[in-house]
Amino acid sequence: MKIEITDHRKVFEIQKEFSAMFPFLKLDFFGKPHTAKGASPKKEVVNANQTIGDCRTIHTKGTLEFTPHITVSDLEREFADTYGVTVRVFFKSGDKWLETSSDMMSLEKHNATAAEKNSSIKTGYCKL
Repeated sequence: MKIEITDHRKVFEIQKEFSAMFPFLKLDFFGKPHTAKGASPKKEVVNANQTIGDCRTIHTKGTLEFTPHITVSDLEREFADTYGVTVRVFFKSGDKWLETSSDMMSLEKHNATAAEKNSSIKTGYCKL
């Protein structure tokens, strides 16, 4: 999977591409890095209409290539190290988006787990 990263692209464009690949996951962009053991503060979420250039420190353009097997941690690190932007992956839980806490789990696994949980929520049936 490939996502083009340039200063002129809007945040929502990248979010849309990511969500097309992983419909039960969301990629949020932040103005500052989060602490190692804390959740990312909502006040630092970048407006989706901003350009990537407005919220990053490394202005390298390129193509971020990854597979569904990449871990959340590795994807977030790649965005930070290569493109100077802080991102966090969230998963859908009912009508809410929750920040992933299992950063060593793959995107594919997070998406499948969220899909299953959301299916259970809709039917009122939960596996124990």
